[in-house]
Amino acid sequence: MNLLAFDTSTDTLSIAVQRGARTWEHSGPGGAQASATLIPAIHALLAQAGLAFTDLQAIVFGRGPGSFTGLRTACSIAQGLALGAGAPVLPVDTLLAVAEEARARQGCTEVVAALDARMGEVYHAPYRWAGNGWHSEGDFGLCAPEALPVPPGFCVAGNARAAYGERLAPGTPEAAHIGALPTAAALLRLAPALLAAGGAVPPAEALPRYIRDKVAQTTAEREAARQAMPPATP
Repeated sequence: MNLLAFDTSTDTLSIAVQRGARTWEHSGPGGAQASATLIPAIHALLAQAGLAFTDLQAIVFGRGPGSFTGLRTACSIAQGLALGAGAPVLPVDTLLAVAEEARARQGCTEVVAALDARMGEVYHAPYRWAGNGWHSEGDFGLCAPEALPVPPGFCVAGNARAAYGERLAPGTPEAAHIGALPTAAALLRLAPALLAAGGAVPPAEALPRYIRDKVAQTTAEREAARQAMPPATP
């Protein structure tokens, strides 16, 4: 298949193009920069693959949860490109992509995907690999890093460990933590099964998946949090 995939949900921008059995990948700074660099990088990668937008059979993107700005960027660009290409879009959960990246890199089959949600919290979801596919073991959640639920035998994958260190699931062995991001390559590996299951939708339905309905704390909330902190040790 000819597919374009990209994810802008974290601080890392990830893009991949698949043409038949070959794949071309690009990664770079995400965050606020993604809105300015994503389209030029997509053009460059398609040129390397020798593909035009009209050659694409679907546009795959990470729909969240993740950075509010990043998700809006991904959805708007997916919609525009899909309309121009005359192709459907395939929204993919970023936490599922994290689990897939952990499987590809470390062979993990029982994964709690955990991404930094900022504001002292993490997005999380458990997955189990069985029958050549991923199965959800519970709903998406949002919690403090110390409260991350990790079933016995599961590893923790994502970027939350890098953000919170030993605060993340403190009772979990160090070896069970794996650094992984929702890469575009992971999106491409997930795409065939999701497309076969009818996951492709019209461009207008390229919508983000939000878990939190607030972008940031108010000034009053930040001050309350500061006041609640214990005094610094002299």
